[in-house]
Amino acid sequence: MVISSLTKASVFYRLSSTQFFSTVSPKTSQFRNQISLANLLQRYGFPPTQLHSFLAKNQFLLNRSNVHDIQNSLNILLSFKIPQPSFISLLFDCPAVLDSNFLKKWQFGISKFGNLGISPVGICNVLTLSRRFRIDPDLFLNRVGVLKDLGFNGGVLTRVLERFPRIIMMKEGDLCEKIGFLEGIGISRYGIERVFRLFPEVLGFDVENRLKPLLDEFLELGFSENMIRDEIIKDPRVLSMELGEMSRCLGLLKTLKCRAPIKDKIFSEGEFRAGFEVKLRVDCLCKQGLIHREAFKILWKEPRLILYEVEEIEKKTDFLVKTMNYKVGCLVEVPEYLGANFDKQILPRYNVMEYLRSQGALEFDVGLKSLIKPSRLRFYNLYVKPYPECEKMFGRFAEGAAIQGRHPVGMWKLFKPQKYAESKEDVNNMKSFMEPLV
Repeated sequence: MVISSLTKASVFYRLSSTQFFSTVSPKTSQFRNQISLANLLQRYGFPPTQLHSFLAKNQFLLNRSNVHDIQNSLNILLSFKIPQPSFISLLFDCPAVLDSNFLKKWQFGISKFGNLGISPVGICNVLTLSRRFRIDPDLFLNRVGVLKDLGFNGGVLTRVLERFPRIIMMKEGDLCEKIGFLEGIGISRYGIERVFRLFPEVLGFDVENRLKPLLDEFLELGFSENMIRDEIIKDPRVLSMELGEMSRCLGLLKTLKCRAPIKDKIFSEGEFRAGFEVKLRVDCLCKQGLIHREAFKILWKEPRLILYEVEEIEKKTDFLVKTMNYKVGCLVEVPEYLGANFDKQILPRYNVMEYLRSQGALEFDVGLKSLIKPSRLRFYNLYVKPYPECEKMFGRFAEGAAIQGRHPVGMWKLFKPQKYAESKEDVNNMKSFMEPLV
């Protein structure tokens, strides 16, 4: 059979086209998968600004030709009623959880222990742990049975899985050792449940190397076993203290120079509780980016912080760094900022400064010290009185009343604030206290 020149040309064109598209098809397919996957994740609430970095770090998701499988995995995760923030966090921390075969197995397994009352956040933590360490649902159910036999009821079990999911990897003997330690210091079964519910992380502490030495330190400081037991039951986070930390906190309290009413209020619940409150504030300040030495110095200069709620300190520090654009290290030089009232002093003064800066009325940068340390009257005279429009955001001293100074009109002078007064004895006490922290 004779093949015409036109037929030969058609065959050659088809072969050439097939060869060409076979060479570019993988790249085109991967690009299409990337677009499809990005759109899919965005529909399920994934932050658009973080899609590029997420896909770049997890190339294995792009190699899957069927995006439909990933969509099925996302639907299974949503069926567990995981909150949106935890859902996004799960994808970030463990993207391998999107394996459809893995989730189908756990979907069937979770249906078995649905009556255990495990929260969606607990399920999210279990999925992360099981994917990383290859724990199947049957093994998990076995561990849950062991925990229930040891006295972990539904509420305690849920709380532990939310805060310390690694408990499902612990041996029964290790759990019994923790329970035995708490029973040994006289804590009842109800008290033990309270400890595990409020501070599940204690399950990860070693008894011989951490908990027993800590208990010995408390006893050496002069606290009775009954007091230690009551404080642990009241706030189990006491067991999170490092060795020597209580001694340093009590050392700070002994060197405080403050008014008697403030000191009396600090010690109103006893010396043990006062030392623990210092520890909580030090941890809060260190979490914001300070070192221990700086945190202790701030508390020594501004003892009222020991009486303030940790949430209030966090709120002021976040506002200082994120809104006012000061560095957290400024607190070491101006600890009075944390002692100032946020709504009545910090916020109004900041609003006034921002307004004056936007109007070009400030030709210099105002430091945190100049913003916080002046009295209310002096700040008013310097920055508010010349600009009546600022009075509303700053607040008047008294509605409809004239502002009275302590000096006759025309005789008012602005004095430079004195430096923080420290006696030689105070400086020596502080140096001796700070030396172990270097």
